[in-house]
Amino acid sequence: MVTSGMVIVGAGEAGVRAAFALREQGYQGPVTLLGDEPHLPYERPPLSKAGEEAETVRAIVAEARFPEAEIVFRRGCKVAAIDRAEHSIVLEDDGVLRYERLLLATGAAPRHILGLRYGERIHTLRTVEQAAAIRRVMRDGQHLIILGGGFIGLELAAMGRRLGAAVTLVEMQPRVLMRGVPERLALALQARHEAEGVNIICGQGVATITEDQTSVTVTLADGRRIDGDALVIGIGAEPNTAIAAEAGLAIENGIVVDDHLTTSDPGIFAAGDCCSYPVAVYGGRRARLESWRNAQEQGNVAAANMLGKVEVFDSVPWFWSDQYDLTLQVAGLADGSVSTVARHLSNEAELLFHLDADGRLLSASGLGPGGAVARDIRLAEMLIARRAHPDPAMLADPSVKLKSLL
Repeated sequence: MVTSGMVIVGAGEAGVRAAFALREQGYQGPVTLLGDEPHLPYERPPLSKAGEEAETVRAIVAEARFPEAEIVFRRGCKVAAIDRAEHSIVLEDDGVLRYERLLLATGAAPRHILGLRYGERIHTLRTVEQAAAIRRVMRDGQHLIILGGGFIGLELAAMGRRLGAAVTLVEMQPRVLMRGVPERLALALQARHEAEGVNIICGQGVATITEDQTSVTVTLADGRRIDGDALVIGIGAEPNTAIAAEAGLAIENGIVVDDHLTTSDPGIFAAGDCCSYPVAVYGGRRARLESWRNAQEQGNVAAANMLGKVEVFDSVPWFWSDQYDLTLQVAGLADGSVSTVARHLSNEAELLFHLDADGRLLSASGLGPGGAVARDIRLAEMLIARRAHPDPAMLADPSVKLKSLL
């Protein structure tokens, strides 16, 4: 059987970046990129954002780039199994591809409610088709119910209000953005949503969901009924690990990789939303990050190590969210912090620094209009990477440039 060289399963940010990185790093053998959707690889972050960018599909790379780089891109191609002994993958159409090295960049999929029938009025968000269906409801000025107060739910709520929909958002936790975002910033975002007209209900589970030909009804645990025209389930995502698990690879909240992004099989690598990796700056504590930048960076490192290099993935976790004119950015992980220092940049922009008991900076988060916090979060990220112990008084003083603390 002729080898397909470096085979990459998954044509999102991590997979596409890895394919081109292989070429950039000098690999001259075959590169095969498999995508399970019928489209060119496209950017997913804009799908939940308001504005013109949400109206069209934004390709990660132009179609012509694939033949130019001699990368074989196969769309609508689904993998059924991995044969580790034969260094091959079996496709759902019974085709077989032999690999020299294999990269799994299979991403994550929306978490589903068991027994719920998805269709015309009940949606999740992952694909461009699902995004278009949700936007159609918003444009018609109907009532959209959103289950889940994480990033996707809140971004969709902001889009809905911008496009004229009535929006009710239900979150079972006591507040929105319970995971990874400080309460102070989360409540500021919640207040902005409520000022924009979003009805937010926190601390309530869902008892039942029913649908008829014209509406959908959500009954809460306390008996309240919410009638709407459509429902979006935004209760998080699960890593796509099925083919890895069936192949016997280690799984723990994702495909387990080491700091070189190698799985429990030395010939198979994983990158992006699907993998659980050790975060070097926190002593190797495992994390799985759903982040555009993380996927790109891991794609680069995975490609290097597929070529036999020994490159460590040691980036500080970072993610962001755009809602209305506000941008939230978070660098690092705040778990283990015991104190928080606030820096007020303006009436609308604020930074929070999270330190452990020894005064080490673990995480920084910021909220403000446009790019108001971007530069400072980038500098804070550098401090986190250096395991710095900055003076809290200097962190709080906006007249002190963070660059001077490096």
